[in-house]
Amino acid sequence: MRLALAGLKSYQSAPRPPRPPVSSVIARIGRVSLRSYGAQGRPALFVPSLINGSEILDLTFENSMLRGIAARGVNPVLLDWGSPGAEDRDLTVGGHVEKYILPALDALGQDAALAGYCLGGTMSIAAAMLRPPAALILIAAPWNFGGFPSQTRNDLLELWRAAEPVAEALGLLPAEVLQQIFWKIDPERTIAKFEQFAGKDAASPEGQNYVAVEDWANDGPPLTLAAGRELMEGLMTGNASGEGRWQVGGRVISPSELGIPLLNIVSTVDRITPAASAWKGGERVELAEGHVGMVVGRKAPGSLWAKVASWLSQLRDS
Repeated sequence: MRLALAGLKSYQSAPRPPRPPVSSVIARIGRVSLRSYGAQGRPALFVPSLINGSEILDLTFENSMLRGIAARGVNPVLLDWGSPGAEDRDLTVGGHVEKYILPALDALGQDAALAGYCLGGTMSIAAAMLRPPAALILIAAPWNFGGFPSQTRNDLLELWRAAEPVAEALGLLPAEVLQQIFWKIDPERTIAKFEQFAGKDAASPEGQNYVAVEDWANDGPPLTLAAGRELMEGLMTGNASGEGRWQVGGRVISPSELGIPLLNIVSTVDRITPAASAWKGGERVELAEGHVGMVVGRKAPGSLWAKVASWLSQLRDS
């Protein structure tokens, strides 16, 4: 406890790393913006999760997946979800696909590839069925929610039931409740990471990266009421996607019907999105890196970033 509290105090008082400059906006779709990273060639639309902020893909000057990919000659475009308001209360997870991802693909053109991280990957599968891109990349994307431990699914349903009255009143599921999702999934890690940080120099590059990731994890926009309900009841508990019952745009979403190149990147040590929850198809690549670490960890540039950039470059050259 002493170590954890010392680490927490060190985190709270640590200097904050500067955020990278905001990339240029090439299109807006309501509250959503499409941000370009300046590269040329076939665009690749990167869709982050609805949970937590989009900046995990563009975290700091030294640690930005999208800037790293752009430096390798690929043309990434970030779909920045913005922040929903109470007027969005009826917009489901699938509704976000129809209202935002499909128009984003239309704006980028038929040559665009699509890449989704975490829940953004689940949503990208639906978007790819409704508006086939040139190719699809899934990064730690859950599909068969029966692959989560049953205790985790039960705990998250209880959390949703407790928060539902507040969400009903606000029309939104607050970020503070969403944080508890990750605490419930991996409670030991929530404490251990502060214990480990207690012995680090908060101003060092490693310490500054930790602070940036933790700030991201502890912030972020709310989730719409309907999206929270669909995520917790329909997907996490009901496993509608894994059991072939999830419908978006009036169509049952079945990734096995996709006839496009598909790279499926799965983490074998992921506690947020267990490997057992991933779709089994596509060109499967397994990484022994954590859910967030695979994107912004020490190995990320030579591992995930390089694999994604190489695959997209080969697609471009084919």
